[in-house]
Amino acid sequence: MSDLQSSISKPESGDHLWLQISAMPYFRGLLRAVEARFYEDIELPAPTLDLGCGDGHFGSVAFDRKLEVGTDPWWQPIAEARECNAYQGLAQSDGAAQPFPDSHFASAVSNSVLEHILHIDAVLTETARVLQPGALFAFCVPNHQFLPGLSIGRALDKIGLRALGDTYRTFFNRVCRHYHSDDPQTWETRLQKAGFRLERWWHYFSPEALRVLEWGHYLGLPSLLSKKLTGRWILVPQHWNLVLTYRLTEPFYKEPRADEDGAYTFFIARRV
Repeated sequence: MSDLQSSISKPESGDHLWLQISAMPYFRGLLRAVEARFYEDIELPAPTLDLGCGDGHFGSVAFDRKLEVGTDPWWQPIAEARECNAYQGLAQSDGAAQPFPDSHFASAVSNSVLEHILHIDAVLTETARVLQPGALFAFCVPNHQFLPGLSIGRALDKIGLRALGDTYRTFFNRVCRHYHSDDPQTWETRLQKAGFRLERWWHYFSPEALRVLEWGHYLGLPSLLSKKLTGRWILVPQHWNLVLTYRLTEPFYKEPRADEDGAYTFFIARRV
């Protein structure tokens, strides 16, 4: 066995990078792995709500316990989340009309979800309603540096094709289904209006990591075909098959927080 193969042949417990890239396209897995590391230092008192749990994969590997409730507005992801067995309970519901009593949850998370929600103010207000006073709310989203940092758009700008660069940014934003890529001040205003107090935030995912994500959307098309044909993003989730992917993404997984120019932001807020 080569040194490269042996370096990841037996992933350690908590190796978020391996847990993510062995289950989904590498660019998405890299981002999720970076985010999963942040939760290691965040205490989530029970019961916890995962707002927008999707197919449940992130919840099944990122947290050290089975969270109490996961919600999503779509039935197919809820069905997949049930297979993951990552939550004690699941509910199909819109984030602005959650089927829980007032002050039910002691904490909540929403991982790379809120940017996809058009009616974000209503969702934040409803989330505050179901949280107990003082409850922690942790979430992450792309920020105001996401679109300007896209490499193809920047290249077009440099050769004087700014209008074409803007067209590309609009296209990529649509591909990502982003409605909100905003700065922390904008999010703080939203949170305060909804009944939260923003405690802290930090940027992450450097411009170099963003390029990996951007180009991964195109290089990862075979994974999309695999998902449509077989229901699996990765046909052979074995170490020998993914060893090069692991080695290429590992430096970005281990990079320090990009507090100055990161394209994503992680927020810690509390219900007032």
